[in-house]
This record gives sequence, structure tokens and C-alpha cells, in this order.
Amino acid sequence: MSVVPEESVPPPPGPAGRLLDLALRVAGGLIAVFGGVLSAVLELLLATVRVGGQLVGVSVLVAVGANVALSWFANRTVERRWAVALPALPWFVLMAVAAVRTAEGDLLLAGDNWVGLAMIVTGAMTFAVMGFRQVLAVPAPRLGD
Repeated sequence: MSVVPEESVPPPPGPAGRLLDLALRVAGGLIAVFGGVLSAVLELLLATVRVGGQLVGVSVLVAVGANVALSWFANRTVERRWAVALPALPWFVLMAVAAVRTAEGDLLLAGDNWVGLAMIVTGAMTFAVMGFRQVLAVPAPRLGD
């Protein structure tokens, strides 16, 4: 006769453990917001990169890769389905600001820059797909549950 040991269930975290968990989630959320800002600025800088006088779409690839990574990071650190909004909101705000002329006539993303337009479309679609996937995903078991 074999005896199967019972699964050891960890005790629920105490007040200090819950406070540490909350602090780590808040820190992860803040890092995700900062990452969204940093990603948008980097992509805007790369939108005008030219090789041999021709625009190259390196910022489009950066937008897709960074937005996937930021969405995943926000979801894993905050452990909430809505966490994809943390990097997405500052990213969208910076893209909108970059597409509006200033009083002096300056414009970061011109309408004739195909790379800038492709970057906005692919970046927005990436956040949308990642958000959709997270909403439909089966919730992962949380620590302490």
C-alpha cells in the first residue's frame, strides 16, 4: 500500500506579506508606465531614421517588440487584466501629442512619414491584441490563493 503525501498548502501571507505584495505591484505598475513613456520617445526618435536617404521602418519593429514586452510585464507584475493600460496610455498620449502641430509650427510626426504612420498603427494594434488576449485568458493562479 502506497501512501500519497497530502499537498502542502502554504499558509496565507500575513499583513507584512500582503503589504510587500502591494508595494511590488505598485512598483511594477510604475515601471510599466515609465516603460511606455520611454518606448514612445524612443520610437519617435527612430521614426525619422534614414539609410541612404530613404526612411527605414526600424521604429515599427521597436513599437511591436516593446509594446508586447511592456504589456506582458505589466500583466505579470500587477496581476490584473487591465494592466495593459498602464504602458498603453502614456504611449497613446505621446503619439497624439507628436502628431499635433505646436504654435510655432513644429511637428514630430508628419503625415507624409510612412514610418510614423505605420508605427502608430502597429503599436496601437499590438496593445489592442495584447489587451484582448489578456481579457480572454484564463486567470493564472495568484500567489497565496
